[in-house]
Amino acid sequence: MRRYFALFVLLAALAVAATATATSSSTRVALRTTSIGHVLVGSNGHTLYMFGADRTKLSTCYSACATSWPPLLAVGAPAAGTGVKASLLGTTKRKNGKLQVTYAGHPLYFFSFDKAAGSTKGEGLHAFGASWWALSASGAKVLKPAGTTTTPPPTTTSPGGYPPR
Repeated sequence: MRRYFALFVLLAALAVAATATATSSSTRVALRTTSIGHVLVGSNGHTLYMFGADRTKLSTCYSACATSWPPLLAVGAPAAGTGVKASLLGTTKRKNGKLQVTYAGHPLYFFSFDKAAGSTKGEGLHAFGASWWALSASGAKVLKPAGTTTTPPPTTTSPGGYPPR
């Protein structure tokens, strides 16, 4: 009788642990300030990107692409963190049946070379046939701020606008 009770207690504890894990592992999308502005990030603080080749909410990034650009996967509905519009969050089914998180209809991906939270090394890269962009809270792609030029303008010009010879 004791064995059955001990087995029952063990099974009950495992069931509680499994439920706690499923509940606490919800996929959260939040907003973070980075060097390129406010961008969407996953629960780990890493930047999320959209792929220009994804013309619909269906992902076109598989195999080698998905190795470099891992999709943000979810079990159930994703949660909206501070600054993120819950109404823009959704999911789409991948070929393997797993759910990938979408935002404003864009499937979301991490970049494997973003090793630290807030890194944006994938921003503006062209890989696997299209460009990759971080997303803002509105669901629009974030563009790197225009660089400033270090070449000073000419100080002397001729009437044609060219420097004198």
